[in-house]
Amino acid sequence: MSSVDPEPGVRAEEPSPLQDEPVDLSDLRWSDAIVLIVFWVLAGVVFLQFFTRYVMNDSLGWTEEIARFLLIGVTFVGSVMAARKESHIAVELFYRYFPRRIRFALQIVVDVVSLVFYVAMTWLCISLAGRTHQMMVSIDLPKSAVYWIVAVSLAAMALWAFVALLRHLRTGTSRLVDPERFAVSAQGL
Repeated sequence: MSSVDPEPGVRAEEPSPLQDEPVDLSDLRWSDAIVLIVFWVLAGVVFLQFFTRYVMNDSLGWTEEIARFLLIGVTFVGSVMAARKESHIAVELFYRYFPRRIRFALQIVVDVVSLVFYVAMTWLCISLAGRTHQMMVSIDLPKSAVYWIVAVSLAAMALWAFVALLRHLRTGTSRLVDPERFAVSAQGL
């Protein structure tokens, strides 16, 4: 018997399909910690809401409104991370059937449309935040604070969209233009 054969009656240890792959955190930046903090504050507020409502049978009134605004914060601050990593959803089906030149042209069009969208939404959000003078119902904070957070997030997404556009123009490629090139580099991580 070789050293790799199991003893009779003993099953060989097979890798479990439930085992996790090694976690790679190399693509995280310090700015990603902001969304993590907002998320955990949101989780704490939601837990507090659940605990006071169902365990203490006396709900805190401010938790629902604050949880709603924190969810908005997690969404937009998290979108900054997605814009930086170029991981927003995209329809990739048609890219497979077009020649490379058309794929590259489409990538540049998508980059420009994204950039214009983020800039326009930033401008609209700044305008809305400047005109909002209402206070939150449950705590003494202006609602415009939420709009300012969204505006800053949209401005950061516009910045990352501009960086992506410049990178795609400089390198002449992207994940959608040359998916096989980026699939190989992703597997090597």
